[in-house]
Amino acid sequence: MPTSDSDDTARFYRENAASYAQRPRTAPAARLDEFLSRLPRGGAVLELGCGSGQDSAYMLARGFDVTPTDGSPELAAEAARLLGRNVDVVRFEELCSLDTFEGIWAEACLLHVPRADLASVLGRIFRALKGGGVLAASFKSGEAEARDRYGRFFNYPSRRCLTLLFQDAGWPEVEITELDGGSYDGTPTHWLHVTAVKPR
Repeated sequence: MPTSDSDDTARFYRENAASYAQRPRTAPAARLDEFLSRLPRGGAVLELGCGSGQDSAYMLARGFDVTPTDGSPELAAEAARLLGRNVDVVRFEELCSLDTFEGIWAEACLLHVPRADLASVLGRIFRALKGGGVLAASFKSGEAEARDRYGRFFNYPSRRCLTLLFQDAGWPEVEITELDGGSYDGTPTHWLHVTAVKPR
């Protein structure tokens, strides 16, 4: 995301990469299984914002061809240690792949993109997928952009706002499910889980 909104967020992950990666967390197996069930066996998956690497590890164990990435060099290094393989540092606005992946997994990462830039990023993701490819992403629901108590920036979209942003980016098929849960900062969070499909 642009520097104007990312400095504090990037600083948080730079200074807290080890503790963030080592926090108690398990991969969201049910949602990962649902996502993977939509893909061809062994298909190519790009993970954006892989964090500690747990979700990539889960998908690799299921036999998928996973490319883990993160925008934070420090978190990419933490994920590389867990996975035993290189993790590329890729910022969302740098994604330039074309018709490459069957699936893109973006768990709790696109929520850091300013709303003004989100349609552009979603367009890059759209172009990176093959026809019939699937994006799975999650966002913290809200009404206005804000920062949490750690200074991290969040776009906090409503369901309607998020739907319109996906439509603006050219996605014709978007499913959004809502779920109450927790968050790293300890606050109750209403999550929006998105599944979007690129037409064949």
